[in-house]
Amino acid sequence: MHSFNQELTKEEIRHLETLSRLCRGDIIKMTSIAGSGHPGGSMSSLEIYLTLFSCANISPDTIDDPQRDRIVISHGHTSPGLYACLAHLGFVNLEDVLITFRRIDSPYEGHIEQHVPGIEWTTGNLGQGLSAGCGVALASQLGKYKFNTFVAMSDAEQAKGQVAEARRFARKYNLNNLTVLIDYNHTQISGRTDDIMPVHIKENYCADGWRVMEVPGHKPAEIHRAVRSALADIENPYVIICNTIIGHGVSFMEGKAEYHGRALTREEYQKAFQELKIDDDIEELLSKRKTRKVKTYRRRHLPVPKIFTGKQKVYTETVHPRTVFGTVLEEIAQINPENTIAVFDCDLCDSVKTTKFAKVRPDNFFEAGVSEHNTATVAGALSLYGFVTVWADFGVFAIDEVYNQLRLNDINNTNVKIIATHLGFNVGPDGKTHHCIDYLGVLRNLPGFRFVMPGDPNQADYITRYVLSQPGNWVIGLTRSKLPPVTRENGELFYNTKYTFTYGALDVIRHGDDCAILTMGALLHQAIIASEKLKETGIRAGVYNISSPCDIDREKVCDAAKTGLLVTYEDHIITSGIGCIISQIICEERITADVQKIGITQYGGSDNADVLYKRSALDVDSLVQTIKKHPKFHS
Repeated sequence: MHSFNQELTKEEIRHLETLSRLCRGDIIKMTSIAGSGHPGGSMSSLEIYLTLFSCANISPDTIDDPQRDRIVISHGHTSPGLYACLAHLGFVNLEDVLITFRRIDSPYEGHIEQHVPGIEWTTGNLGQGLSAGCGVALASQLGKYKFNTFVAMSDAEQAKGQVAEARRFARKYNLNNLTVLIDYNHTQISGRTDDIMPVHIKENYCADGWRVMEVPGHKPAEIHRAVRSALADIENPYVIICNTIIGHGVSFMEGKAEYHGRALTREEYQKAFQELKIDDDIEELLSKRKTRKVKTYRRRHLPVPKIFTGKQKVYTETVHPRTVFGTVLEEIAQINPENTIAVFDCDLCDSVKTTKFAKVRPDNFFEAGVSEHNTATVAGALSLYGFVTVWADFGVFAIDEVYNQLRLNDINNTNVKIIATHLGFNVGPDGKTHHCIDYLGVLRNLPGFRFVMPGDPNQADYITRYVLSQPGNWVIGLTRSKLPPVTRENGELFYNTKYTFTYGALDVIRHGDDCAILTMGALLHQAIIASEKLKETGIRAGVYNISSPCDIDREKVCDAAKTGLLVTYEDHIITSGIGCIISQIICEERITADVQKIGITQYGGSDNADVLYKRSALDVDSLVQTIKKHPKFHS
């Protein structure tokens, strides 16, 4: 078995060169059979893949070994090259790959997938791989398992800002077990990289404190020697720029951008096979494409740690839910082992209340500065390695700005916990750029994410403890302003020590059989006041707290609909919030009831939240008048 512990022998070099030729034939076969794919870049990255997977501490027998080396492929479109490499090294079945590449129900999708043995992170959205590599390398630094992390990247994606964020993060936190290899073929889908968007790759990495080496990218011995040198230096992260040629190995493909993203024609692949001295068995393989049954895989990740969540604290005064979160986070950090929780911040620790955690667990607190895209991915990747991973930020940054990163986290089945503060017009005078008024509409598009929003400080305490103990991706939405404790009509705390948070539950705060107000977060208290005012006029309005708006208890919604009028009341854009969710439930359950949607209809300005609410008819008096004017109460 090859390794990075000693120089490659001449026999090992010849073996890798033979594999390179065979894999090039397989790249052409699978893309031609599928009729699409990215053969050019796959052929320029091939020696990088073969050298890494042949010599790193990973094999078909150790794909789930926690001590294996991790190889993250950032330019996932080069899947044909990676799949061919993995097949020839025994990770997967070669014929399965050739026949079912890009076919429904095949694990070998057009861009690489995490469930395929040897693949650590699903990619395709360029520019995120280095961030994922940082998360993986951080896991080695924090955890009991020590391993090397390699990230293979394209040259074109170096233009992305997230790559720069990741470079700086790696240097700041001394991720010196991280080695990057860049396929520098100077070509991307639209032409020469230098013409499309010049990027000074070497200079940028040097400026951010990395060590840089350059090697011929089609010579395994040179790549191997550079990696050995990088691994020997435990003081610095390294980037190895591998000078390559797109389409390398087939003369008419070399240097041609057109082969970045198209399969070869019949005439072209026959000519290519002659050059490579590869048998043309495409017709035979193609005949099996529709009927081939292919093996699927299930990968194992380190489990999310079971944590002690402590004892709920009872609040009787008006308190910031953010403060409650920060207090709970500090407590849980103190009562659990040191390397259980990792917390990320983007220059807002005082506002999002992670400062207390930073003081009690400074080695597990990561200040990333204004680098939200990188932070979202680093946190996601780290969460797969047995850490409770928390990222707290304003909603416009933690949700709106990083939707693409959250989507890729979702696809990778991460376990990140996002604390999104400052939601809705409740943000107030910061103005429309900072009013996150679309968080539900965004998060409902991510099937694996769950969103919860407490209605008062006591529920915030319960929800924080609950979410931090759960697997999967969660977002806790918190207001900017203080919230009073919610009470029952008799004055007793609603979310008291007898309460247990249940995801999806719809809490009936006030009973009423004339109409039902369904609300959440900052507007819950206002809905309660409105209910009391309506009661004085003879209208009995129930109040329901929706703390899990993406997965609402439908039975409770149906019960509320028996009043004949459902009023959704939200600090959210009206076209994608709880009004739409409730309306959908009513339609799907075939219930006859009126739904009156009250919410935000346009961007707000700068002023106190109460002023913004009044301008948008979201204040208490406007809610009361809207309900009183409903035809139900004038028949």
